[in-house]
Amino acid sequence: MSFVRSEHLTLDFRLCCMVVADIILSRYRQLEVQVPWALFLPLQVRVGAIQFSSAPRLEFPLDAFSTQQEVKAEIKRMVFKGGRTETSLALKYLLRKGFPGGRNASVPQVLIIVTDGRSQGHVALPAKQLKQRGVTVFTVGIRFPRWEELHSLASEPRERHVLMAEQVEDAANGLFSTLSGSTICTTASPGISLVGPCDSQPCQNGGTCVPEGPDRYRCLCPPAFGGEANCALNLSLKCRVDVLFLLASSADASPEGFQRAKAFVKRFVRAALTGDSRARVGVARYGAELTVAVPVGEYQDVPDLVRSLDSLPFDGGATLTGRALRQAAERGFGSAPGTGLDRPRRAVVLMTEARSQDQVAGPAGFARARELLLLGMGSEDVRAELEVITGGPERVLTYTGPQDLFDQIPKLQGKLCNRPRPGCQAQSLDLVFMLDASVSVGPENFAQMQSFVRSCALRFDVNPDVTQIGLVVYGGRVQTAFGLDTHLSRAAVLRALSQAPYLGGVGSAGTALLHIYDKVMTVQGGARPGVPKAVVVVTGGSGVEDAAVPAQKLRDNGVSVLVVGVGPVLREALRRLAGPRDALIHVAAYADLSHHQDALIEWMCREAKQPVNLCKPSPCMNEGACVLHNGSYRCECQGGWEGPHCENRECGISSHSPPSAKAKAISEQRHMPTWQVLTADVREFRCLYVNSSLIIS
Repeated sequence: MSFVRSEHLTLDFRLCCMVVADIILSRYRQLEVQVPWALFLPLQVRVGAIQFSSAPRLEFPLDAFSTQQEVKAEIKRMVFKGGRTETSLALKYLLRKGFPGGRNASVPQVLIIVTDGRSQGHVALPAKQLKQRGVTVFTVGIRFPRWEELHSLASEPRERHVLMAEQVEDAANGLFSTLSGSTICTTASPGISLVGPCDSQPCQNGGTCVPEGPDRYRCLCPPAFGGEANCALNLSLKCRVDVLFLLASSADASPEGFQRAKAFVKRFVRAALTGDSRARVGVARYGAELTVAVPVGEYQDVPDLVRSLDSLPFDGGATLTGRALRQAAERGFGSAPGTGLDRPRRAVVLMTEARSQDQVAGPAGFARARELLLLGMGSEDVRAELEVITGGPERVLTYTGPQDLFDQIPKLQGKLCNRPRPGCQAQSLDLVFMLDASVSVGPENFAQMQSFVRSCALRFDVNPDVTQIGLVVYGGRVQTAFGLDTHLSRAAVLRALSQAPYLGGVGSAGTALLHIYDKVMTVQGGARPGVPKAVVVVTGGSGVEDAAVPAQKLRDNGVSVLVVGVGPVLREALRRLAGPRDALIHVAAYADLSHHQDALIEWMCREAKQPVNLCKPSPCMNEGACVLHNGSYRCECQGGWEGPHCENRECGISSHSPPSAKAKAISEQRHMPTWQVLTADVREFRCLYVNSSLIIS
């Protein structure tokens, strides 16, 4: 029974058309009950109501009304009593009086208790006595119920007889589904035969059919199934993801908890795996060991997957969640399609109501290091452990009962598909985009490349202290559209990207990579010593045959190279270009580039966090030698060169050239020492004597 804390609650109540039953709704505060016309014939379903607080009060007996309109009108006339919550007194009233207005013992009796479960008296004994008399008891919890009390009141199995009324239609739907699927609906008197619009069971996925006339009906749908007629599926997983459900099957998890988890997975796959879904699902259970019952993607269709779930047995034994996580990371996904960045997202959904008996932090870190998304679902008791496993509270879903568990389906779908927008706003990076502007690409596709690179640039904080972005285009010739230190803001970079020239001609990716090595990823070109460096090559695949060696030369000198190949490209040539780490993204068409943006950003941010060698690429110019020293470096210059990077010719102090305005501004702004050369500010060097100081103009 539930205490309805709201001032007005609508609870649609319907039974299958063949039912003959006496039903009492015990209630607190206002409760409106809507019963379909077909079930209120005198020989079918009868409904009565008892309101209770400090004492029970019969509002109307079972034989008082025979139509929906009469019952609704009487309920609306009921007056709220107030007082204490004495559920036990209401139960004892029924034990003494029986079901007022009821029929003989051959008619099933159903008691629906609507309450918050916080009774001032003891309820276990009178509830047990009622159930021993053959009364089927449902409890509907309101707001923040005391679940232990609701479970002690309800009939077995508890997960089907304890409902939550925070969402009234969901609670009513669960009630109707249980009644229509139970033996109550098969015990009608043999003389009664009804044919109605719901007899063909038109509602799918656990939906409940509601007659609305002799030949009309509507469906009350479970969460996530309400988008189409007849509760058709409307929660398809459109993202490309492989999901392994990991179900606790240990003694501490209990058979009931295991069955709840199985029921959830069945409902989830029915909702998520539609014809256009790009997701694949697998199921494993664990106690002391992991057993992969359904390998990821190895099922014919959803009914085949559901049958495999139905046959999945409960194990018992120890709860070794840590071991199961490690084993799931090692062998839970088999040979996933695709390699490198082409591989779909992989996720493990851990479902448990029991604390682990082994350590979980290490195995969870092992799994996350293998790029597995870990999501946790469980009771509030295991929330803290699930947060340790998953890496944060945003990856944990908790529930308080079976209905609340099913309500998590849309949330899980969102967590599987909605990736946080990647980016590394605070991470330093020198990033060069290299775009194929050859005739094989064409101007229209080149424009789509530009749009793609602009979208990527939006994810970075562009300034001289964080991310620098440069652009090289290649076709009949190689051209630096702008260098790393040319534009000092994101807005300036975005404008320059839009103005990048389409070149045409026959392109050579190898020549373009050598150009980046010699002219762009250098101190003269604006590259910063000690900052991670990356080149992103976007190509249609033509002219890449000569690129493998120059790409490896860049990698050997501390520059990461990622290749984005578009269309029917030469895969082997691109794979050689991508190198041993397989840093390759293949895109079917230029219009699909945006779909791979997140993967590209994740790769760039990962590279930005890699340790760097201060001498790779060498910051020393003019054949100077870079030497690591005490966590820093120095350049050993030769051939008459000097300066921090061997960038300045040695010159006598007798030069009396007048200082330029730029020289004065630099000297005043930067408080330069006597001998200092700033290569980031100039491209041509000449010595100036200003107040016995050498500076650059």
